[in-house]
Amino acid sequence: MSTKRPIDVAIVGGGCAGISAAFELTRPEHQGRYRVTVYQLGWRLGGKGASGRGAADRIQEHGLHLWMGFYENAFRLIRECYAELKRDPATCRIADWRQAFTPDPFNGVMDWSPRGEWSPWTARMPPFEGLPGDPGNEIPRWTIADYLARSLELVRALVVSAQQTVTGTAPQAPSAPVGAGSPEALLEAMSRLLKYGQLATLAAVLEALGLMEVALATLRRYPENLLLRFHDTVAAALREQFVKLLEGDDKLRRIWEIVDMMLAVVRGGLRFRLLTDPRGFDAIDDYDCREWLRLNGASEGTINGAFVRALYDLTFAYEDGDIRKPRVAAGQGLRGAFRAFFTYRGAFFWKMQSGMGDVVFAPFYEVLKRRGVRFEFFHRLENVRLVAPEQLAPGERPYVEALEFDVQAQVVGGGEYQPLVDVRGLPCWPAAPDYRQLVEGERLEREGWAFESYWDRRKVETRTLRVGKDFDLVLLAVGGGAIPFVCKQLVERDERWRAMIERVKTVPTQACQLWLSESMSELGWHEPPINISGFVEPFDTWADMSHLASEESWPQPPAAIAYFCSVLRDVPEQERLRPAFPQDQHERVRRNTVRFIQKDLLHLWPKAYEDSGEFRWELLMEAPASREPGASAQGEARVSSQYWTANVNPSDRYTLTLPGSLKYRLSPLDNTYDNLTVAGDWTDCGFNQGCVEAAVMSGRLAAHAISGAPRLEEIVGFDHP
Repeated sequence: MSTKRPIDVAIVGGGCAGISAAFELTRPEHQGRYRVTVYQLGWRLGGKGASGRGAADRIQEHGLHLWMGFYENAFRLIRECYAELKRDPATCRIADWRQAFTPDPFNGVMDWSPRGEWSPWTARMPPFEGLPGDPGNEIPRWTIADYLARSLELVRALVVSAQQTVTGTAPQAPSAPVGAGSPEALLEAMSRLLKYGQLATLAAVLEALGLMEVALATLRRYPENLLLRFHDTVAAALREQFVKLLEGDDKLRRIWEIVDMMLAVVRGGLRFRLLTDPRGFDAIDDYDCREWLRLNGASEGTINGAFVRALYDLTFAYEDGDIRKPRVAAGQGLRGAFRAFFTYRGAFFWKMQSGMGDVVFAPFYEVLKRRGVRFEFFHRLENVRLVAPEQLAPGERPYVEALEFDVQAQVVGGGEYQPLVDVRGLPCWPAAPDYRQLVEGERLEREGWAFESYWDRRKVETRTLRVGKDFDLVLLAVGGGAIPFVCKQLVERDERWRAMIERVKTVPTQACQLWLSESMSELGWHEPPINISGFVEPFDTWADMSHLASEESWPQPPAAIAYFCSVLRDVPEQERLRPAFPQDQHERVRRNTVRFIQKDLLHLWPKAYEDSGEFRWELLMEAPASREPGASAQGEARVSSQYWTANVNPSDRYTLTLPGSLKYRLSPLDNTYDNLTVAGDWTDCGFNQGCVEAAVMSGRLAAHAISGAPRLEEIVGFDHP
């Protein structure tokens, strides 16, 4: 039997990336080769995905979290986690991943009509084959040509839909593209349609779109300049046909915005030679997505329309948090949209049936504990210390010699902190630490120690971990916004790290949650439960989360629950250093919430207002423990009983995908430092956008960098074009 010492891995940060890496490194296949310790600020895991149970067991999130149907890596790991956990369904109401996540097909955007009013543009997304995270390699490996051909297929379907809307009948067109038999036949058909007057009918345009689909599938047989000329002719004919139909019809205008955008995407793919460029979508990442669409013929109405605006809102894609500065790299923008709309499985969105901490991080915590992972809570990283250059032998790579922490609190008796609470049989994270477990806990609670606040620098001791003694390898999985504060030596000595923090920017976000005594239909929303974006600031995205009422412990459950979120405009860096900054921002979001309720919710819930236009404040429900016995706030003051958050901590800031910035991201596979790798949605992970899937992909890549597993081809989407 081998007596070789396990390799000690220190994972700093317990968000999606760090936990995914821990899950991979402690798989049974490694036979205990890696001994993992997770070091975490405060009392809970989750990072930007952390949640907690507050008064009446209310779920309090950092923001609005929905999982998308293309999150193959995230779903694969959470499904494996639940399978290994083997909860008893007789005692735990969320024992399986299908009880933790349910399909959520009804989605929409808010559209500002030319008539001067907001109206919802909704769609029920059809289920696609399979389920996200299904084992095996059934996932098709899509190429850019496949995506563009699928785009044209969508255009054809939308054109048929528009014609049916106007006339009640579909245009006559071949059910399958003509010319698929041979390259010669296809060229002949394209030449025929290019002749003057041949595209004067919608039927001819549909035939031409079908020919383009076939040509894209076999691109190397056809000159790209011919395809581009053919595309431009077809697009011009289609535009002429649609102009006759659009006036005064919101439904047709919306269809045209999608058609116009798809035509611009196909044109750009041909014009920028994306189908043959080895860089794939990355070739256009120096352009902003709107800028690139404009360059390729999209109209201003499309570029500024609800659909494109919602794509920016969902990724907080506003530089400095300023809605006047929408910016997202065109290549990643297209990659994200194509993955979201064309590769989802089961459902477009999947909604969690409790808080994200409860259905994601509590199960991972329990499984990792069983595997022997140690969790060191209340550890705030202060410095990643590198070995001095003069101490390196010739040819030796630099390495991390120490990790310096401030210990925020100590556990009574010196044992491990037990972080979970039981909510009617479900292990959950509380919204505040259990002070009873902490040394001098009563004093810490009385003095209001804010363990998750960057601005609260209080500590009970310092702790330095040393290479060779306390760790062998470091996996840095903190939020991207924290890097300048904890990696000063790396930034000072390494130009790549310095360029990354200068170019890969982050923004704060804001969120609020409302609990209401009347149902959505009573409030005036007559559609099914929905996720909707593209609305007005300060909260441009809304999800109906009323299904969570039964998860909480109210004497009388809320009839409706609503979550809102959006970007929060940044302030000068110097102002962020003030001790009162987090409290000021918290108050700022409270005022935003009040203003949003007073002014903007009317467009979603018209019956929540009196005839005078005043919001019916009594609709907002107060949790019993959120007020003094017998007291009840009146009017606007009832907002104080709801929940809102300003995500301004460096580690909570959202990482942007700005044009020209992606080349500056660091990869988890980078081996410049002998014992250091990185993980997080701020890294170069193959899907460079702030989301759960990117963080999980990055964590899996970091595990591969350390152990060689999982294999790169098992990380779905890493080699995506």
